[in-house]
Amino acid sequence: MYDDLKNKIWELAQPVAASEGMELIHVECVKMHSRWIFRLFLDKEEGVTLDDCATVSDQLGDILDVHDLSRGPYTLEVSSPGFDRPLSRDGDFEKFKGARIKVKTQAKIDGMKNFTGTLADFIEENGRRIVRMDVAGKVFSIPKDEIVKANLVDETESGQ
Repeated sequence: MYDDLKNKIWELAQPVAASEGMELIHVECVKMHSRWIFRLFLDKEEGVTLDDCATVSDQLGDILDVHDLSRGPYTLEVSSPGFDRPLSRDGDFEKFKGARIKVKTQAKIDGMKNFTGTLADFIEENGRRIVRMDVAGKVFSIPKDEIVKANLVDETESGQ
């Protein structure tokens, strides 16, 4: 249900974002007790403004109401990705090679599920997309389909 819902929202939201000169970069669907939360992250070259978010939110809210995907109440959150931008599409991993990222995986890889390091490469190997990360001098190969969450690391955070 979650992936189907996320994909349907993406299909509805992507043309709205594009018509406003923005790129839809990530969609999250979170089920709370009595409602869904739909989070959309937009980007554009000159940066996303509050007015941009409001415009897309107004248009998309009407579309979601017509399609009634959640079969009940929902909250729509539209924002810019911020410094800790989520990475989910193949193009994100290509674009941010060399950047510091955090990755959480479904299953342990070399005994770990959480990785913070440099995005070294993004390749195809044996029919799978692989994220290569340099973590303190050790390179890990992480299948993209095993990644639960990936974000850029906000270098402005203290201790980074």
